[in-house]
Amino acid sequence: MKALLAVLGFGGLLTAALAAPIEPDEDERRAIRAELAAVMSADDDDRDRFDAEVWLATVEPRLARFLRDPDARLKLLAQVWQEAARHGIDPELAMAVIEVESSFDRFAISSAGAQGLMQVMPFWKHEIGRSEDNLTEVETNIRYGMTILAHYLQRESGDAVRALTRYHGNIRDFSYPDRVFRAWNARWRTRDTGEVRHLLAACYQAGLTYCD
Repeated sequence: MKALLAVLGFGGLLTAALAAPIEPDEDERRAIRAELAAVMSADDDDRDRFDAEVWLATVEPRLARFLRDPDARLKLLAQVWQEAARHGIDPELAMAVIEVESSFDRFAISSAGAQGLMQVMPFWKHEIGRSEDNLTEVETNIRYGMTILAHYLQRESGDAVRALTRYHGNIRDFSYPDRVFRAWNARWRTRDTGEVRHLLAACYQAGLTYCD
């Protein structure tokens, strides 16, 4: 527990890869650029410490099959929780995205050049004038990836399936969100149906295989 509290902190709370997102059009690019610039320069907030402790304690053992180092597991989970809270994203769905994108290999690089845990395309660094950012770093990659995913969730009015197709870069390919939902149900989901109704509704509406 001491290690957990150290990762969480009391001054602020605290994956070879699959196909990478294609470059968005100019309007989309402009909107995401603005959102990334704001988030990458923002200070971390103090958020729901008790809920974070409970969640990390529950999910951390499930991550052991991918990451042997317990400190690395806690660091990654803490960052996922923090960015999920910042953007209003389900942290367990985010874990499923990371599994599908990179199998939690922070050094993963796709054939298209996408990098890190959430397979972020490097051009985003230059778009916001932060060419020095290292996308193999846990904090940096998750912050970029979650900001981009949050943008697509907002664009799709919270529809996780359609947002995932956009994140993947092919709005007609529903195999990607199906893999994400499969991973979510198999390893990361901890809440009952009532608490994840919005995710299940999008999954059922899209006719995916692994909704529940």
